Amino acid sequence: MKHFYIATVLLMSAVLHAQEMKQDTLPYYELPAYSQEFTAGTVAARMVDALGFRFYWSSHNLTEKDLAYSPSENVRTGAETIDHILDLSYVIVNSTLKKANDKIDSSTLTYHEKRKQVLINLKTAADILRLSDDISQYKIIFGDTEIPFWNQINGPIADAIWHCGQLASFRRATGNPINSKVNHFRGTVKQ
Repeated sequence: MKHFYIATVLLMSAVLHAQEMKQDTLPYYELPAYSQEFTAGTVAARMVDALGFRFYWSSHNLTEKDLAYSPSENVRTGAETIDHILDLSYVIVNSTLKKANDKIDSSTLTYHEKRKQVLINLKTAADILRLSDDISQYKIIFGDTEIPFWNQINGPIADAIWHCGQLASFRRATGNPINSKVNHFRGTVKQ
């Protein structure tokens, strides 16, 4: 029965993705409504949704100046930070899809394509987690090594949130701050 639910979620994600593409919108402009019940799956999904919302706004409408910015030569640029978040988003979604992680070549993708893929990866992962009654099944897989879901929280999810903060700081430094109407606490945008 769980496999049916997961298949249904994936199908719904694909349909939503197709609709989003048609409307040229991306997930996480605002946070989705929160679940009425607290389970491991709904809490984990909300963490991924929160990451999606923060990434949406920290990476929204970046300029070439923002993408090239680095506070020092030993720090990733904005563009390199987005590349890293993209890699982390694949680790997150692959875990929920029960897929091993392989190196993905994103070097030919534009900033907009990378941003879109991060948001789709996070939305797919959150949708699967939201319906799960046992998130321990979503291990991080590197080759023959399986790492428990606990590491997903303190690893890729927390790391990606950290890097969203870097993007927000970088863009402030270049004179392109995040939209002041974004309310990170509520996950909404004032109209």
